[in-house]
Amino acid sequence: MGFGEPPATSEKLMFHAAVHLDHHHAQVLHFDAHQVHAARIEPHHRRAHADARHAGEQALFEAVCQALQDTREVLVTGSHPVIGQFKHYVEAQRPQLAPRIADYRPAAELSQGQLLALARQFFIAFDRMAGVPTPG
Repeated sequence: MGFGEPPATSEKLMFHAAVHLDHHHAQVLHFDAHQVHAARIEPHHRRAHADARHAGEQALFEAVCQALQDTREVLVTGSHPVIGQFKHYVEAQRPQLAPRIADYRPAAELSQGQLLALARQFFIAFDRMAGVPTPG
């Protein structure tokens, strides 16, 4: 199992995704039992003043939502403030995505391996509680 690029829209889409957010970038992992596709997303706006920082966060959040649009279940991690801002953004701007976000979990910076392990463990428990077998 290796890390690769995100699946093209014509390929079979992954059932689960995990996201780690900070104010500067996002790490997105789409995965199933056999493969993982990793992507790093960065906003196009990176200026120091508050308006540009807000625009950069909005661009980052929109890009993350785009990356997750076809994913059935998502775990979002990151610092408490940024995941709160992302949750607000999703509810206000992309409400169709909100029910597919299984949870928001505060977490320090994670490597891809740590994020994947956290997400796999989370979704096994989440799916078990929902009475749904975790897809392979």
